[in-house]
Amino acid sequence: MENWQTHISINPEIRSGKPCIIGTRITISDVLSYLASGMSFEDIIIDFPTLNQEKILAALSFAAHRESITKIALAS
Repeated sequence: MENWQTHISINPEIRSGKPCIIGTRITISDVLSYLASGMSFEDIIIDFPTLNQEKILAALSFAAHRESITKIALAS
């Protein structure tokens, strides 16, 4: 999903500035944790009806984007 920006917001007054699904307090980290624990998209949507498949994919896309720009400095 190339347009994750339409579904993700970062507001310092919501969840201490962690990236969230727009209109919710559900962080990208929350979504990733649910998926990592084995929940399916359908399970997540049942538990969090404000989410849908497009928003979950946006969370994954955001995480992939952030990972692609993260650089790690190695101590010499």
